[in-house]
Amino acid sequence: MYAHISKLGFGMMRLPMNGAEVDIEQTKKMVDRFIEAGFTYFDTARGYIDGLSERAVKTALTDRYPREAYLLADKYSWWCVKDGDSEGFFKSQLERTGVEYFDFYLIHALDKSSYEKYNAQNAWQFCAELKKQGLVKNFGFSFHDDAEFLDKVLTEHPEVDFVQLQINYLDWESESVQSALCYQVARRHNKPVTVMEPVKGGALAVLPEDARRMLAAVDPDRSPASFAIRFAASPDGIITVLSGMSDEAQAEDNIATMSEFVPLSADETEAVAAVAELLNAIPTVPCTACKYCVENCPAGIAIPNILRGAYNSYLSYNNLPMSKNRYKQALENGNAASACVGCGVCMEVCPQKISIKDLMEKAAQLFE
Repeated sequence: MYAHISKLGFGMMRLPMNGAEVDIEQTKKMVDRFIEAGFTYFDTARGYIDGLSERAVKTALTDRYPREAYLLADKYSWWCVKDGDSEGFFKSQLERTGVEYFDFYLIHALDKSSYEKYNAQNAWQFCAELKKQGLVKNFGFSFHDDAEFLDKVLTEHPEVDFVQLQINYLDWESESVQSALCYQVARRHNKPVTVMEPVKGGALAVLPEDARRMLAAVDPDRSPASFAIRFAASPDGIITVLSGMSDEAQAEDNIATMSEFVPLSADETEAVAAVAELLNAIPTVPCTACKYCVENCPAGIAIPNILRGAYNSYLSYNNLPMSKNRYKQALENGNAASACVGCGVCMEVCPQKISIKDLMEKAAQLFE
């Protein structure tokens, strides 16, 4: 059913920016190159880039290409639906993206907590009705919880067509993310899978030197990101692998990797497993820079920049002066960690279940 879909999808979450706005001209070039190379799947959501992603999709893609030239995925996000107006929210998504239907539509960032919120909004029935009306061609959900809960959801909702899972070689055997176990549950329920975070928010594209050498020993001509993308695309039943590309170089690397997709060899699989073991021994915070926390933070704190740029730097290298400098750089796009009011709103929407308010307190103590 999904064999015709290209194995690489364009995640419109981390588009190139020009200040506070999307760099539309660069985004157009990336979209053009992506389609020119034969790829068709694009993924957006209301919350991406502070609400700018859907509009960028219209300007860079749907206003410029015929509807049959691309597949578009959007998401039903409980925190974006105001006063229970699901229909109004969906209509606004069609208007912002400039389409009359979505090829893929997902209940967004599902976990145990949000499951109750989606049930209260009758989201499952609403999305099923959209499919019946032809406004949605394929209905699924993106998932951020354990395998046991995924089994429960798929048992209660066999009507879904697919599942979107976080799959990358760092999280494959993770006890918290449970990528492998969740994938196995989805396949046991005969659900195909779209993949998110194959490069873990870019963390698997920029590796420590020891890890880079491990991969280069197997194939010196491939980038670290290409190993991660191919790992995520290799299992059976994968519809497409979403990559949140933020510049033309990343797009070109992904296109080169996936134009003639080859699954990982035994030697490559062994190499990425060794890299995963090395990286998992470093006690870093698993932030992927999805920025859901930023969109909901009343204090305007630069949470992902602080965690990824400064705090993880300190954990990895134990170099406080260097990490303080990275902290200063992080604050160019938001407020300091000490501005945290401890409301916990960020933790409600964090797909990685990070104890953000505790880490903001630690970051303030370390770097301010």
